[in-house]
Amino acid sequence: MNPTARFAPSVAEVDFPPAFTWGVATSSYQIEGAVAEDGRTPSIWDTFCRVPGAVANGDNGDVACDHYHRMPEDVALIKSLGVDAYRFSVAWPRVQPGGRGPANPAGLAFYDRMVDELLTAGIDPWVTLYHWDLPQELEDAGGWPARDTAYRFADYSMLVFDKLQDRVDTFSTLNEPWCSAWLGYQVGVHAPGRRDHDAAISAVHHLLLGHGLATQAMRAAETRPHTYGITLNMGTADPASDSAADRDAARRADGMGTRIYLDPLRYGRYPADIVADLAQRGSAFPVQDGDLEIISTPFEVLGVNFYFGQNFAGTDEQGRTHDENGEPVVRSILPDTPRTAMDWPITPERFTQLLVRLHRDYPGLPLVITENGAAFADEVAADGTVRDDDRTEYLATHLAAVADARAQGADVRGYFAWSLLDNFEWAYGYAKRFGIVHVDYDTQQRTPKQSALWLRDTIARIRS
Repeated sequence: MNPTARFAPSVAEVDFPPAFTWGVATSSYQIEGAVAEDGRTPSIWDTFCRVPGAVANGDNGDVACDHYHRMPEDVALIKSLGVDAYRFSVAWPRVQPGGRGPANPAGLAFYDRMVDELLTAGIDPWVTLYHWDLPQELEDAGGWPARDTAYRFADYSMLVFDKLQDRVDTFSTLNEPWCSAWLGYQVGVHAPGRRDHDAAISAVHHLLLGHGLATQAMRAAETRPHTYGITLNMGTADPASDSAADRDAARRADGMGTRIYLDPLRYGRYPADIVADLAQRGSAFPVQDGDLEIISTPFEVLGVNFYFGQNFAGTDEQGRTHDENGEPVVRSILPDTPRTAMDWPITPERFTQLLVRLHRDYPGLPLVITENGAAFADEVAADGTVRDDDRTEYLATHLAAVADARAQGADVRGYFAWSLLDNFEWAYGYAKRFGIVHVDYDTQQRTPKQSALWLRDTIARIRS
């Protein structure tokens, strides 16, 4: 019996039509390695990895999956999975060392070769222009809290676009600006590791401004039509109870996690309630004349990264409604469900909830699932196989959730599994494995896990 058969979700051709895009995804710093080769300069993650205690086990991305040297075999691996597309990111400091000036020919050449390799294999390249590896020199000059970084990003984007636009159809500007702004500049657990609320708010605005500037510049320079987008990580923010405090906490969480990105992107305004919340603590988005018109430049696809939904309470565990700084409490309470190795709850029904909400509140915007997956403590069997029942079940239930959302009208047009490879998992180093392909970091051997084979077989079954 096929060991993956029991995980087949109840989906069929009607749920995922022939034009539905199936893919896998990675990011540059997590897999490429070769951090000091062919003219690449340090990114904020190269620097952050050297901060004692910042990354588990003192790990770094110096070698990672050595994808920079193993790209052709990785493309062949992608082809073997029967997917249509590969979502990858371009390393800004590889293409434009220091974040300013002309392109680095050797850096651009790597992505040029990759695009050709993918197309030869019949795989559609989906380019993400920024997946967190800001050149360190730009951080030294102020980073994303500085307005100039938005303009530097647009300039860099054009270096990539000019080289690849003849063969690449889809360009996404940013991956998860919430993580860049909030985890990088407010919480400090991601690079560059700053803890400054006002800097984080400024970073939100300048990331969105950079998206708009880059989208405008690419569209003005295109020699044929392209698909432009941005990828946001989103969950659900439900009140832990029907109390006024919990409802307000959920409103604040949804506002800061979802609406402060999608409202300006789609409607050219920041949410009034969040603007008022920020004003109460003396903060504001650094909006200049014309910014919101730039940010709301039309785009064709919203990338949705989903991992789990949350509940929120407006009181702390002692019942207090305000913290020691006088700020309203917004406390996350994870749903009582099975957990992944990240201790994240598994909530496929909230995936459906999110997608239907996006369709309702931001109509007319096609959706593509650009990341969805899970980390588990995989073990390699004596015969060399990796039977990851938990991840296979995760993918099955979440694909069924996408099918449910489509049945309710959500315009979801594609699904990219995260991640193709086990890789450098940011502050967790190499301790967490998200890949549907196992990587032995000592030998760099790749072994498709059961989940990869299940995904391959599921795509083939749906399309048969």
